Amino acid sequence: MRPEAPAGAVRQLAALAQYGDLSTYAHQVQRLGGCERPVRMEGHRLDVHAATGEIVREVFDRDLPAGQLLIRCNNRRATRCAACAEVYRKDTFHLVTAGLSGGKGIGPDVARHPRVFATFTAPSFGPVHNRPGGGRCRCGRLHPDDDPALGTPLNPERYDYRDAVLWNAHAGALWARFATYLRQQLASRAGIGRSELRHCLKVSYAKVAEYQRRGAVHFHAVIRLDGPDGAEGDPPVWATTELLSDAIRSAARLAETPGPVLDGRAHTFRFGEQLDIRPIRSADFTGPTDLSSRAVAAYIAKYATKGAETAGTLDRTIRNPITDLIGTDVTDHARRMILTCWHLGGLSELEELRLRKWAHMLGFRGHFSTKSRAYSVTLGALRQERADHNEALTRERAALAGHPLPDQDTVLVLSHWRFAGTGLTTAESWLAASRRPDTPDTEGDSSWTADETN
Repeated sequence: MRPEAPAGAVRQLAALAQYGDLSTYAHQVQRLGGCERPVRMEGHRLDVHAATGEIVREVFDRDLPAGQLLIRCNNRRATRCAACAEVYRKDTFHLVTAGLSGGKGIGPDVARHPRVFATFTAPSFGPVHNRPGGGRCRCGRLHPDDDPALGTPLNPERYDYRDAVLWNAHAGALWARFATYLRQQLASRAGIGRSELRHCLKVSYAKVAEYQRRGAVHFHAVIRLDGPDGAEGDPPVWATTELLSDAIRSAARLAETPGPVLDGRAHTFRFGEQLDIRPIRSADFTGPTDLSSRAVAAYIAKYATKGAETAGTLDRTIRNPITDLIGTDVTDHARRMILTCWHLGGLSELEELRLRKWAHMLGFRGHFSTKSRAYSVTLGALRQERADHNEALTRERAALAGHPLPDQDTVLVLSHWRFAGTGLTTAESWLAASRRPDTPDTEGDSSWTADETN
């Protein structure tokens, strides 16, 4: 149900009604699909027939109902724009599903390939409040699920905040080392060299980063074995799910990445001891196993729209750690990690980590959602498919209205747009609210959150 219009929106709509049809204004806003922070552009666009030079269509900002061109922000963070984040979540769901069950250009035979769902955690930086097995914390309390103390240090003064921040900053590099070690371990188990492995086997994956409550990043990944040509080729018969699981355990144990030397101490970063590997047995959406393709895809897609704000920090860049944190809901634990980032970011030997820029991310500077090239379709391809579909609908409607658009191959587009701001007016916000997504469906979603490391 559309919410009741606030007084400010009513006044704006009444003023606009004096100059034109409000339906076109509503149509322009609703084409944003509920985007809460669209980019506002000023300028013009000319569509010119390539052969004759005839101007086919003219679009000027002053002629648009809102007086400006409005473009979706396409932000993946649910805390910044729920509508655009929901589109990103669904695209990620289809991307992961295609690599598990086929579709979107990937054949269904991929469902027979060995694949697992693995969770890689960070090491311990000091004991924290937790619920081991759902029981009593070492502090002596029984913490409820929503207790803000969960994940915070038992003794903040002895917690290694510097290592926690630096581990986040090197987590992406550590994953790259793990991927190299995984191929080495697979080759070793097959009794062949690494150079020979690429001619009979390819490792494909899709992963997402998630913050534990203690502010440390960990990774959830779908890892799959393919033939040498990727998803369309079957792996060799010796490449089993059991062999893959065993190789992942060894690679995770061996992988390490060097860090900086601070105060005479050389840092080296490894994964934590907690490693969860679960075979994905079900190829369909309703299989009898607890770990189906649908459940895995839903879980990864959910975390693709979240960031460090789930660990009690901010979802935006920090310019000044003092003024930017005043009046916020940042937790004391996250605040100390942010200040540690700011302090370390001022050291010349850590300049390349750009820790001040990523202080709101508690030091993590990698992509939240990544995949190997051969895993499945790309997000860009999904967006292009959606754009082509919308373009076809536009042409169909124009033809039905008696104003068919010329073929795209015969038109030159000459445009000049400049940034004019972001956000919606009160009236636009009210109109956009009718197109915002409902609460995402979490059917098939499970919670495989590793316990906080002590």
